[in-house]
Amino acid sequence: MTTSFAILSVIILIISVVIHEVAHGYAAYKLGDSTAFRAGRLSLNPLVHLSWFGSVFLPFLLISTGSPVVFGYAKPVPYNPYNLSNRRWGELIVALAGPASNLVLALIFGLILRSGIIVNPQVFEIFVSIVFVNLALMIFNLVPIPPLDGSKILYSLFPEKQEIRNFLEKYSLTLVIVFIFFGWRYISPAVFWMFNLIVGANVL
Repeated sequence: MTTSFAILSVIILIISVVIHEVAHGYAAYKLGDSTAFRAGRLSLNPLVHLSWFGSVFLPFLLISTGSPVVFGYAKPVPYNPYNLSNRRWGELIVALAGPASNLVLALIFGLILRSGIIVNPQVFEIFVSIVFVNLALMIFNLVPIPPLDGSKILYSLFPEKQEIRNFLEKYSLTLVIVFIFFGWRYISPAVFWMFNLIVGANVL
């Protein structure tokens, strides 16, 4: 990963995590909960969403350690599950909204790349970075470790498994650190596979 591509990826990551968090808040808002709205978290202002660790330190850590992909996260959007109109699947919908927004961004820019209409090298590099970053962000957030979205999805699918929730929340910090250092090698093949599936193997 070149220095310019790495810096570009971090900038795109910041924009992408903001969209990711706004998607969570908007989904909750549409389901009847205005907590995120009242907290100012439906804004596209990065300052109200970013986590210094997940949005800044983590991406630069991955770059410095030679990770082939850059990913991260922002501060979890606040919402009250008891206000959601769909009590059974509301939390699942809110949790999926963030990763879904990243998939949509990856599909839009990836299909534009696949069409072959981008001929400017600088624009091409930006679009490639957008697809990579959003796919990495989507897959990373689907990992079932708190505070990532995957944990909330897991809780929604298996609400009766309280012991699983207790374990994950008790050791969440340790699990996240271990995953950051050892789990990216499992994320990387999935990101490249999805990139090739969306954009086409012959684009790069």
